[in-house]
Amino acid sequence: MSEKRILVTGAAGFLGSHLCDKLLSEGVSVLGVDNLCTGNPVNLAHLANEPRFAFEEADITRPFDFGKVDYVFNFASPASPVDYHRLGVETLLVGSAGTINTLEIAKKYDAGYLHASTSECYGDPEVHPQVETYWGNVNPVGPRSVYDEAKRFSEAAVTAYHRYYGVDTHLVRIFNTYGPRLQANDGRVISNFMMQALRGEPLTIYGDGMQTRSFCYVSDLVAGIVLLSKTHEHTPVNIGNPVEWTMLECAQEILAVTGSQSKIVFHPLPQDDPTRRRPDITKARNLLGWEPKVFLKEGLGLSLDYFKSFVK
Repeated sequence: MSEKRILVTGAAGFLGSHLCDKLLSEGVSVLGVDNLCTGNPVNLAHLANEPRFAFEEADITRPFDFGKVDYVFNFASPASPVDYHRLGVETLLVGSAGTINTLEIAKKYDAGYLHASTSECYGDPEVHPQVETYWGNVNPVGPRSVYDEAKRFSEAAVTAYHRYYGVDTHLVRIFNTYGPRLQANDGRVISNFMMQALRGEPLTIYGDGMQTRSFCYVSDLVAGIVLLSKTHEHTPVNIGNPVEWTMLECAQEILAVTGSQSKIVFHPLPQDDPTRRRPDITKARNLLGWEPKVFLKEGLGLSLDYFKSFVK
């Protein structure tokens, strides 16, 4: 039997590069595709001499075909507020045309398909914790809508290709994830706080610090995603760490891990910024036997050297 060939879009990104590593560790061949709009080739540099890994620089918003594949993991999209505010139209295009183009690859080659969706589909949730059956509370014309609605459209497209064409699709809704290779300047909570603490700058909290997030270490997330890809589940599945942290608690934890003496300062909360975010992972536990193993203090420690490398 020939070796399985797996396509990973967004392969040079934070999550995509870790996913490539995980898949290669399972003995498959991986084709990474990325237009390097937000992805970083440095994230794949360690695979330069890996014979089972190949890379193509390409924009998936245009039709493409690099030959037969057995599975498609679609992880291409700007994912941080800094990036999707800067690249709003590109974010909409990769969530719509890009998703359709990758689904066409899966359809053509009768390949499995997993799409990286997001907890942002829940918006500023009125149901807490968030379960997969919750439809969300999203402002379709707000400043975050280019990302939120791109992902909501992509979920509809993935579902349609399963419903109408029988494509073996999977949907993961990813909650806040962190770890090495997370962009140091991407505007997300962990990277912001870590870099500010390591530089001795004030830690910036938006709002009163009582809004919450749940932080999943990258190895836990990728393990859950790979497990999901091997199931027959076609509806969305939350993958994230259900331990909820206020922004103030997170800032204090990072100060402790880094040993920083930085102060904490407060700024106004941006429009439509969710006040609460925590996954209900009952479905993942029951379906996959999955739950996170790495909790925040340990994960921050595992990430510390990476973030230190950006401090001059």
